[in-house]
Amino acid sequence: MSTGENITEGGDRPAARVVCLDRDGRVLLMHWHDRVSRMDVWEPPGGGLDPGETALEAARRELTEETGLPGSAVLDRFVAVERDFTWYGVRYVKTEPFYLARFDEARPDVDPGGLTDEERAAYLGYAWAGELPEGVEPPELAAVVEKLTSADRP
Repeated sequence: MSTGENITEGGDRPAARVVCLDRDGRVLLMHWHDRVSRMDVWEPPGGGLDPGETALEAARRELTEETGLPGSAVLDRFVAVERDFTWYGVRYVKTEPFYLARFDEARPDVDPGGLTDEERAAYLGYAWAGELPEGVEPPELAAVVEKLTSADRP
């Protein structure tokens, strides 16, 4: 971080994310625009836990809200990921569970009908990515996918 950068520490609210894979191994990424930093970000769906909610419950709820895909597809399998990122001028340093969800079809339809007003203002679209784009968050997402799917191999 450069000197004089105005960053507010935040992120006390725990969060969970979902790595969604279609039948061909493509990863679902949500495309967002941070109006403060003027940066575009690609990341798996997910978000903060509501009071009394487990990380798995939040991952399932967030998947449905952000994509319209069934939360029941989220498996009880996760990788803990150290995160350090800035969103809307707030720096978040936390550990988030990244869960796995698999879909039997190629590129299932995504309908982000449950986005909050803030999310709608930042939302640019989504992609089922065969290769991870520049600007993916977290930068080590390929390793996270590898860890999540390694249990599937003999």
